[in-house]
Amino acid sequence: MKIFLRLALAASLAVSAFSHAYLYVHGYQHIPMIGTSFLIQASVSFSLALLVAAGGPWWVEWSAAALAGGSLVAFALSRTVGLFGFTERGWDPAPHAALSVVSEALCVLLWAVALTGALRPRRNFTGLADRRLSSLGLPG
Repeated sequence: MKIFLRLALAASLAVSAFSHAYLYVHGYQHIPMIGTSFLIQASVSFSLALLVAAGGPWWVEWSAAALAGGSLVAFALSRTVGLFGFTERGWDPAPHAALSVVSEALCVLLWAVALTGALRPRRNFTGLADRRLSSLGLPG
């Protein structure tokens, strides 16, 4: 993963972690199941952000994208049918709801960009030049 994408992915994950930690400290800790989930999400996100920024193995980026995607699903559930009996409406608590959604969506998007770049076939121009030189009887 290129350094810019890796650092941007780590930063977006850290923003999401900060928002969840802030909301946990400022009231969500008292909500059963949700408070614990926010604390776990913040802790794991901070840890993964550090590992991604440090250039951890490939599965760390996959884990970061999965965590961000799961957080987006949990947000959508909390705004529609509810999550463990917990529902909220709109973008409250502002601005942390919007900040979390944008940073998590950006995390998934950056991971997808990095993944498609990693899967794209590479052209080996040096191999082509070596073949042409050897066909002329020159060392490659």
